[in-house]
Amino acid sequence: MTVAETMRRKLTETFRPTRLEIVDDSHKHAGHAGARPEGETHFSVEIVAAAFAGKTRVERQRLVYSVLAAELSDRVHALALQTRTPAEDPPRG
Repeated sequence: MTVAETMRRKLTETFRPTRLEIVDDSHKHAGHAGARPEGETHFSVEIVAAAFAGKTRVERQRLVYSVLAAELSDRVHALALQTRTPAEDPPRG
């Protein structure tokens, strides 16, 4: 299972998001700290979940970091997060 697949499984099981996008941005960071030739070190995650209601941006990020603690301690060097509730999620079109 790839790092992205593991992250998707964990985030889905924990937050039951209405939308979850995980993008491997590792290619943009080649040669930078934490980058590995095989990738899967730098990710952007956009997650929309009711579980974030009533929480600050920092509280939401801490929740995500706690779920992905194993990945962040080993394989993932950087994680860019966008966390929203369904009410905050702009319509796509």
